[in-house]
Amino acid sequence: MPTINNDHALREALNALTSEQQRILGSRFAQHVVQLSKDERVSRAIATGLREEVGPGELEDAYKAAKAYAAKTYTDCGKDTDWLAQADHFVAAAAAAALTPDALLAEKQNRAWKAAMQARMAVNCTMMEGEDAPETSEAEHQYALASAFMG
Repeated sequence: MPTINNDHALREALNALTSEQQRILGSRFAQHVVQLSKDERVSRAIATGLREEVGPGELEDAYKAAKAYAAKTYTDCGKDTDWLAQADHFVAAAAAAALTPDALLAEKQNRAWKAAMQARMAVNCTMMEGEDAPETSEAEHQYALASAFMG
């Protein structure tokens, strides 16, 4: 597999994954930003999404928990520009994206890609808060994660 070093290559690689692989890799993207979350349920949902051996009921519960927290924190987005609250929201949204049940996915939607974009938004929000940009961008970290996952 060629090295993934841009969004086009990342998207192509993610589109080649099975539904379960998308969930696991999407959960890894969310896990990379989990420290920005303020809610333990989101952390547990991500941990569930990372497991290879997991039942459908557990996945559904994890999805519902992450989705509920993302919905709850959505109202904080844009209010008084609390960038860290917005980052918290996007972590939950990344977890929910990774855990989205097949029945709720649009035809061309990819849960890992959506989780990747939500994770990037979380990091962008922290940079708006004035934190220094990390040495490696979130996109570059995702390219490395995907390359390792595919290899």
